[in-house]
Amino acid sequence: MYNIRRLLNIDLPSRKSAFLWGPRKTGKSTYLKAKFPDSLVYDFLQTDLFLELSKKPSLLRERLLAKDSHLLDYPVILDEVQRVPQILDEVHWLIENRGLRFILCGSSARKLKRGRANMLGGRAWRYEMFPLVSSEVEDLDLLRALNHGMIPEHYLHENSNMALKAYTRDYLKEEVFDEGLTRNIPAFSRFFDAMGYSHGEITNFSNIARECGVDAKTVKEYYQILIDTFLGTMIEPFKKRQSRQVITRAAKFYLFDVGVAGAIVKRRIEEAKGELFGKAFEHFILMEMAAHRSYTGLDYEINFWRTKSGVEVDFVLGNGEVAIEVKGTARIDRRDLRSLIAFTEEYSPRKALVVCNEREERIHGAIRIMPFRNFLRDLWEGKIIG
Repeated sequence: MYNIRRLLNIDLPSRKSAFLWGPRKTGKSTYLKAKFPDSLVYDFLQTDLFLELSKKPSLLRERLLAKDSHLLDYPVILDEVQRVPQILDEVHWLIENRGLRFILCGSSARKLKRGRANMLGGRAWRYEMFPLVSSEVEDLDLLRALNHGMIPEHYLHENSNMALKAYTRDYLKEEVFDEGLTRNIPAFSRFFDAMGYSHGEITNFSNIARECGVDAKTVKEYYQILIDTFLGTMIEPFKKRQSRQVITRAAKFYLFDVGVAGAIVKRRIEEAKGELFGKAFEHFILMEMAAHRSYTGLDYEINFWRTKSGVEVDFVLGNGEVAIEVKGTARIDRRDLRSLIAFTEEYSPRKALVVCNEREERIHGAIRIMPFRNFLRDLWEGKIIG
């Protein structure tokens, strides 16, 4: 559809199946059609198919057993599998008794977990599709990425405003309300707005609960809904050493896409400077790292470090191996380095980096100051963490 080569690589050995998770419109179905053009596809967004197999899941087994054997040499794709959780029992049987392979594609693991669905007990590897990343886009336009976001349809279209508005509304409706993940629709809608304005900051469940008119336990559950539907992730504080001066409990929440985060708070960034740019820039860098650790299979930890006096390092990778400060400025001076210097003196990371908008790379003491394009290039070439 977009003629973009995605970095995700699903390479299944014989008798091995896979789950492919990710938010809607990130390109999962397009990828699978291109990667597995000969596979049988069952799309549970098709109403007639959804109704048939919801009522009688065994129809899938009966239909597949009637197929020509050469069609079953390829993995069978079940799209939006979370809509029919009970189908996984049939999938399990077909894997065990007929040696079939499946790719189970979906945008929410929550309904499967709540329905106590058969998660195949290690018979299926787990993959995740993210929005576009810099290595998939020719000549990345940073302001476009921050305003449009990196969902393929949004980034590539000239006017993404209407698409982003529809996406945030429809996603709430389709993923959360229609799937019955919460019954208190007004409270969750208020939470979604409050979450947007506290996005990327240390999460205070009690404050958000007061704004939403629910208790803190419910707010925690709402955040978990977003995580289970792949709409966001919690970044935990770095806890390598216990200290009364370091925050070790409160986490930060980030949505899965910088454009969606901006649409919720009606943000528009006109130039590469200022507070709004800086927050969106930090979010963009985080999502590149999140996709990198997933696509490469490195699965390193991404944390942040902050003291009670407010000294903070944006991201700490791999249990302290790399410390990264993201600055939305074209000129870094010594006061911008204070947090990294403090962290370096305490933990001695292998690399301490400032990712910024400067024109050329330079080294200040133990800290490397990197233009963001250099950082992204080195990240995907395996030079930042490996």
